[in-house]
Amino acid sequence: MNWLKKLGPGLLFAGAAIGVSHLVQSTRAGADFGFGLIWALVLIHIVKYPFFQYGPRYATATGESLLEGYKKLGKGVLVTYFILNLATMFTIQAAVTIVTAGLAANLFGITTNPVIWSSIILTICFTLLIIGKYKLLDNLMKIIIITLTISTVIALFVATFSTHPTFSFTQIIPKGSIEVGFLIAFLGWMPAPLDVSIWQSLWAIEKQKDTTNEFNTKNAIFDFNIGFVATLFLGICFVSLGALVMFNSNETFSGNAVQFSQQLITLYTKNLGKEMYIFIAAAAFTTMFSTTITTLDASPRAMSKTFELLTSNYYKNAYWFWIGFLTLGTIAILMFFMSEMGVLIKIATILSFLTAPFFAIINFILISGKHTPKEWRPSFKLKLLSWFGIMFLIGFSIWYLFSL
Repeated sequence: MNWLKKLGPGLLFAGAAIGVSHLVQSTRAGADFGFGLIWALVLIHIVKYPFFQYGPRYATATGESLLEGYKKLGKGVLVTYFILNLATMFTIQAAVTIVTAGLAANLFGITTNPVIWSSIILTICFTLLIIGKYKLLDNLMKIIIITLTISTVIALFVATFSTHPTFSFTQIIPKGSIEVGFLIAFLGWMPAPLDVSIWQSLWAIEKQKDTTNEFNTKNAIFDFNIGFVATLFLGICFVSLGALVMFNSNETFSGNAVQFSQQLITLYTKNLGKEMYIFIAAAAFTTMFSTTITTLDASPRAMSKTFELLTSNYYKNAYWFWIGFLTLGTIAILMFFMSEMGVLIKIATILSFLTAPFFAIINFILISGKHTPKEWRPSFKLKLLSWFGIMFLIGFSIWYLFSL
């Protein structure tokens, strides 16, 4: 099991990525289009792959995070990231936490109040991070991803043999404003926003501090590839579950987190049998809990590092300040702006869409330039893929703007 000990940031990437994009968007893609959007799922993973990979590649090759690299490219780049992250981190944390709270309410009962459950979940995540820091998160994520994979595969296996829907593997290009709008949202959040590459670089630096395991650039790229393939594999699983269980069910999902969670689990168990409840519930809850705890760790880690670089000062308790600030801010948003969550999420989504080309270009410039050792700069093939990705993301952003 030594190879498992060497894994870390890649599984944290999977934990952060496999959330709303998989449980909600992928399931809905399968429910609405059957297997028709598998092409989109695979394509967006290929397009975004190099820019995510550059995070751990740069960090382990240079011993510094992408944030230090951004500062070398110009302080304005770092200021831009700081402002963008500050503008979206509370809304993103609130969005993933409220879905986790909805699942917890259905699983554990006690109360159906999503704000109370969100506060409980955030407190648990906050406590785990304070007590165990990065090492506990590293170990916990291995358990979560393994649990998630096993329970999802079991659910898919049962669905394959217990349901007899009529479906086709013909790939579909959505038409009409509603269908196109869904495709854009599906592509934008799959597998994650591109600024998660920054989190990757910070986690890679933390992993290198563990002297019991060598975590060099070669290991870091292998580790990332494992996590990235896991996100693609589980994305296909969730689309397939949606297609097998929900396609042509005429079910309209609620916008309420608790009701949505109940609908999701009920649809699965109705088609797969009540004995599958534990596997469906485990897959759904571990999906969202992993996203909640990784985002609660990553945004404060990124903000504290960015603030240190901008002020040229080291602050001993900066991480604890930002994680406390994010926890309280998220609870405040859920308490006082619950009715505006849709608007806030839409703003965060738009910013994620429109900044994707920015992060792709900056990461590519940094990894290809003088600040990265020559032996770890991207190969010609990876550069070609990067150029294709940048062009695609720019075109994608223009398409999104014209579809508003």
